[in-house]
Amino acid sequence: MYRLATHTGLRQVPRSIANSTLCPALATPRFIQPVSIRTMMNSSYSVKVSDRVKHDHAELEKQYRNILAAEDQDTKVRWQNQFIWELARHSIAEEIVVYPAFEKFVPNGLQMAEKDRAEHQRVKNLLYEFQKMTPSSSDFHPTLDKLWDALSDHITEEERDDLPALEEHIDVEYSSKLASSFNTTKHFVPTHSHPSAPDKPPYETAVGLLTTPLDKLIDMFKKFPKEDMKA
Repeated sequence: MYRLATHTGLRQVPRSIANSTLCPALATPRFIQPVSIRTMMNSSYSVKVSDRVKHDHAELEKQYRNILAAEDQDTKVRWQNQFIWELARHSIAEEIVVYPAFEKFVPNGLQMAEKDRAEHQRVKNLLYEFQKMTPSSSDFHPTLDKLWDALSDHITEEERDDLPALEEHIDVEYSSKLASSFNTTKHFVPTHSHPSAPDKPPYETAVGLLTTPLDKLIDMFKKFPKEDMKA
């Protein structure tokens, strides 16, 4: 039933189990790539939380550009689904992991976190509308543009002001722990926008655990970019 991954010394999870609704945290539209133990150790201890967040921001911009550049409906839908999937997970992971760190370590962190949550709420509202649309809708591109305008403004402020302030008040080791927690949290949170859900832990975490399995079940019937489209 299991096949040894000789290059890592770890057992690989059978694809049938990884994609099962009984294991929703693993049922993502991305392929699971083998990672060496050395790579996992290096990434766990050298990547700062700001690097993880900025990487997500770059991926989101790429997906937005791919939606705009898509030449047919099928490709546009695939990138739309990828964008929704990534943005929903990213936003909730920030609210569960990063924003509490703002509040705990940055002198004006409470106001900073509240500002970011308010900006997230606007993004979630627009994402909720966008995720119900098809590319044939006349509101598809206008809504996407509004969504990206709100998101890009938030990204600019976060990368310019908020993340540097956090890194200034924590050491590298703790930043790496936050990065690992942020990355892990994304596997256990909803993959669609739910604007009425709480935006602070522990309530956001609890609601997310209830909502995630249904979101991931829905994702199993959606189209996502093929691997050769991501190159």
